[in-house]
Amino acid sequence: MLISICIPTYNRSQSLLNCLNSLCLQTNNSFEVCISDNCSDYNVEELIEPFRKKLKLKFSKNEKNLGAALNFLKVASMAKNDFIWFLGDDDLLKPNAIDDLSKLIDANEECDFFLVNSNHLSSEFVEKFEKPFDTKHLPKKMETLSPLKEDEKLMFFDLIKHRLAFDYLLGVFVCVFKRKDWTNNLHVIDYEMIKDKNAWSNFENTCFHIKIFCEAFKNSKSYFLSKALSVNLHGIREWKDIYPLVEIVRIPEALDYYRSKGLNFFQYIYEKNYSLRNFFNYFFKIFLNGDKMGLKYISFRKHFLKNLVFPNAWLSILYFFIRKGLKVFRFK
Repeated sequence: MLISICIPTYNRSQSLLNCLNSLCLQTNNSFEVCISDNCSDYNVEELIEPFRKKLKLKFSKNEKNLGAALNFLKVASMAKNDFIWFLGDDDLLKPNAIDDLSKLIDANEECDFFLVNSNHLSSEFVEKFEKPFDTKHLPKKMETLSPLKEDEKLMFFDLIKHRLAFDYLLGVFVCVFKRKDWTNNLHVIDYEMIKDKNAWSNFENTCFHIKIFCEAFKNSKSYFLSKALSVNLHGIREWKDIYPLVEIVRIPEALDYYRSKGLNFFQYIYEKNYSLRNFFNYFFKIFLNGDKMGLKYISFRKHFLKNLVFPNAWLSILYFFIRKGLKVFRFK
C-alpha cells in the first residue's frame, strides 16, 4: 500500500528542513509528500526546492492564513495514495518508518486505521547538531507516547484508552488511515466553526478529525503498533500555554463525542474520570492567567459544573498537593 505524508506548515523553516531531511533518509521511498503552507512569512517553496530531487513533493500555498483546521483539510485533499499519515512540520520519521509501516499495512489488509507509537524528544537536543538534523544522531532511548510493548489488533473505539494514546487521538500525528474513508466522511465537519483561526478555541476546530474518524472508522478494525516510528519534538509548540485548556476542556469534550458515537459506557466513564486528574489546579491556573491560557473559551456550566460528577474532578486537589509534597521531599 502506498502512503501519503501530509505536512501542514506555518512559519517553521528550520523544523520543516529537519522534517524533510528525515524523509529523504527513508529506506523505502514509495511515498508522496504533500505540503500545504498556511501563508508563512518566508518562501517555503524555495526552501523545499532542493528536496524535490529525492522526494515526490506536492506543494500548495494558501493566499491567506486559513487557520490550522482548514490547512489540515487542505493538505489531506492533496493526497492521492491509499493511506494518509499527517506529519507535524516539527516532527521526524525514523529511517525505517515508511518501510515498517508499509509492511504492517500489507500484512493487515483488514485494518483501516493504524495508531503508530511515537517517541518524544526535546527540541534542544536536535539544535545541538548540524542542520538539517540527521536522524542517525537520535538517542537510543527516548520516551514513548504509549508505554505498551505489545502490538494489538482491535476495533477503533478500543483505541480510546490513555495507555494507548494519552490524548485520545487529539494528536493526529500518530494516526495512519485510509484516505478514501476520510474523504467520504468530510460532511460531518462544521465548516463555519472551523473558520475560527484561534487554535483550540472551540471543539469543532480542535477535534474535526475526531469527528471524521468516528464516522469513517467506528466499525473498522484497527491496529496499535507499539514500535515508535516517529519522533515528536517538544519545546517548539507555540500553543504550550494553552495545554491546560486542551487537557481539561477539549479532551473531555472529545470523550463525550466518542461516547455519543458508540464508545462503551464503562470505558467512557473510566477514561473521562482519568482525563480530569488535573481538573481543579488547571482550572485555577487558567483563571489566574486569563485569556493567555484560553479563559474566554471556557463555559462555566458546560466545562466546569458538568464535570463535577466525576471523582477525579475533586481528587485533583489532593493529587496536586501530593505532587507538590513529593517535590519538596525530593529536594530535601
